[in-house]
Amino acid sequence: MSAYGHEMEREYSIRSLESRGGSELGSRYAVESGFYMTSFAATIFIGGLVTVGILLVTLLIALAVMLQSCQSSRAGVVEIAKASDDYSYCKMYALHAELNSLEVEADYFPSVCRVLAIQYLKAGLYTRDLNFTMWMIESYFSTLSPTPDGLDVVLLDIDYVVAPSPQCTKLLMDGIDPCGNVDDIKEANHLKQMLTLKLFLSLQASGWPVILISRKPEGQRNATTELLISAGYGDWASLIMRVDDEMQMDSRGYISRQRTILQEGGFRITCLISCQMDALMGPNLGKRVFKLPNPLYYDFQRLTERKKLA
Repeated sequence: MSAYGHEMEREYSIRSLESRGGSELGSRYAVESGFYMTSFAATIFIGGLVTVGILLVTLLIALAVMLQSCQSSRAGVVEIAKASDDYSYCKMYALHAELNSLEVEADYFPSVCRVLAIQYLKAGLYTRDLNFTMWMIESYFSTLSPTPDGLDVVLLDIDYVVAPSPQCTKLLMDGIDPCGNVDDIKEANHLKQMLTLKLFLSLQASGWPVILISRKPEGQRNATTELLISAGYGDWASLIMRVDDEMQMDSRGYISRQRTILQEGGFRITCLISCQMDALMGPNLGKRVFKLPNPLYYDFQRLTERKKLA
């Protein structure tokens, strides 16, 4: 073989080796540039992804709960607002009925107000109001003493204490007894009678002359006296009832007239106690006036607050 042939063969061999060498280097480079991860690292990576997923799901659940809570709160606000509207409506209706001494028939009295009045009894709010009023009266008299001349008197309205009246009880009983509400009303009246009698006896024991006043006609004196005695009353200073020429007067004018007669006769009205507005208006009211709570005229705001706490 010629020298030129040897030279060509050597160049061919070198090119072949270089070609194979380049291929091996490229292959090695491809392997080294890939993403290598051990099984431990892979476990940590997957665990991290799972943790992030759980946190995202928890966040979504928390947001959903918060949204539902906000919706419930808004619904509660609407309900309270509706209750406040009913309260204001019934309070104004009842207040004007009482101020004007209206003998409102049950059919014309708003049904929502009858329901709220029963709730006022069932929730125990009437009992609390009555006990608090009695406490105020007792606290007032704890600082006073009657004068020896016997002219300092207490004027007590008995019509809405000894016997139930249309305004205090009948109005509630008519048409709202499908759930046994009459028992609640009777219990409220019994409590009022019991606490008023306790107050009457306490005043007597302290030496206060108690004058009883009634809107009933003089012709019913014997029956009224028997009713008072059977209820536990006795030894009252006087029992005032309507005579014939007073029968045409409204109750507010009649009671106001009797107060004037007492004061003109030298008596000093230390306190006037009634559960009706007609007895607590006009001249010559005396030194202090106390209104006993009436089952018909309620304070629904306290009931609303009680529902908020429930």
